[in-house]
Amino acid sequence: MHMSDALVSPTVFAVAGAASLTLLGAAIRKMQPANRLSHATDRYDDRIVPTMGAMGAFVFAAQMINFAIPGTGSSGHLIGGILLAAVLGPWAAFVTLCSVLLLQCLLFADGGFMALGCNILNMAALTCLVAYPLVFRPLMRHAASPARIFTASMLASTVGLCLGATAVTLETEWSGITALPFGRFLLFMLPIHLAIGIGEGLATGAVLCVLRHYKPELLADVRCRRPRTRFRPGRALAAIVLAALLIGGSFSWLASSQPDGLEWAIERTSGGNDAAPATDALHRTAATFQETTALLPDYDTSLAGLVGCGIILLAAWGGTQLLRAGRRQP
Repeated sequence: MHMSDALVSPTVFAVAGAASLTLLGAAIRKMQPANRLSHATDRYDDRIVPTMGAMGAFVFAAQMINFAIPGTGSSGHLIGGILLAAVLGPWAAFVTLCSVLLLQCLLFADGGFMALGCNILNMAALTCLVAYPLVFRPLMRHAASPARIFTASMLASTVGLCLGATAVTLETEWSGITALPFGRFLLFMLPIHLAIGIGEGLATGAVLCVLRHYKPELLADVRCRRPRTRFRPGRALAAIVLAALLIGGSFSWLASSQPDGLEWAIERTSGGNDAAPATDALHRTAATFQETTALLPDYDTSLAGLVGCGIILLAAWGGTQLLRAGRRQP
């Protein structure tokens, strides 16, 4: 669902960018110790940043695997907002997914630079801050069986994906720089992202069930029946990091080559004609900037997954060191 710059006007770029920056600032404030609610961040304390790094690397790697949608000729990939929020809480999850989207945009040219604000709203805000608290969390108030986890994951994922698909359609319509008719575009966007949401829900539910069985204390809204022990996340985080590296370095080669849901919907709506690139000065400047920063455009090396995971983990390590240094100061 990564939007390109060709779909976004300067006005939508400015509004979406301001909204995403405002939400990001609010999320960072919510993560401060004095503002934390009784949620996952309370249990992690100073371990929240390493956990964000491990989960961010896992989601980054998982997003590289496009799974085919049978009978459509399209594919989809995990967004990871519900999974991140189920482990980190909604605000830390939002910050983590924003970091993943920023890395994908700047280093890999996955999604346009002018469209970054839209992509943050569509994929991070609508899953972590809307679908998770309104759909997933209410279903997880009591002891969670695997069936409940899968049901909550599938419902929240499909709601998040369909909200995101609707937002993409609206942002494209408000931009007014493409010839995509609103009703027809929405007609293709919603069903395909409903199918992708079901696939994401199944994947999210499977991961959460594994965590519930082996490390239930990692889950923010799952109340397990066995008593919790003191939270020692080292081995669990190491396992998550190892899984991320394996997926990013190996399994991503198995990704489907079919167009993703957004590309498929644009192709069907436009009759096979791609959206023409905008030629105004702002679009040209954004394209030039992204060409400068995108050292691995389109993941054009087998090491791309490992590089991305490594950068996220390095950023988490740096953040942890800064937090510890701040605590040592009088």
